[in-house]
Amino acid sequence: MSGEPDTGERISEAEHAVMTALWDRAPLTASEVAEAVEDREWSLATVKTLLSRLVAKQAVTTEPQGKRFLYSPALAREAYLGGESRRMVDRLFGGSAAGLFAHLAESEALSAADLDQIEALLKEIRKEDSGK
Repeated sequence: MSGEPDTGERISEAEHAVMTALWDRAPLTASEVAEAVEDREWSLATVKTLLSRLVAKQAVTTEPQGKRFLYSPALAREAYLGGESRRMVDRLFGGSAAGLFAHLAESEALSAADLDQIEALLKEIRKEDSGK
């Protein structure tokens, strides 16, 4: 699986819902994707349109199975999340991840458990960096 779609086109919120269904349990038919996103109340035609867009963006691959297609992600979830996170930090915080954390702390969006997890992650990152 590649890191980003080759076209460089962004994935919309609706397309992201389809990608999540595929990341969770691919390969799926269009009908199975529609069932997985049924809380959105989209028609099968809408789901097929979203799948077609994702195929055009090279974020999803297709494999024929009789008269239907099986869809699978060509874009790894981790790579997508990394790219979207970086774009958000760049766009909203001038590229400063510290700015993001400061904002979250100031707006009281971080719980004590969140802070404990962040602290543990920082310790692990520092340990890895010192071992290089």
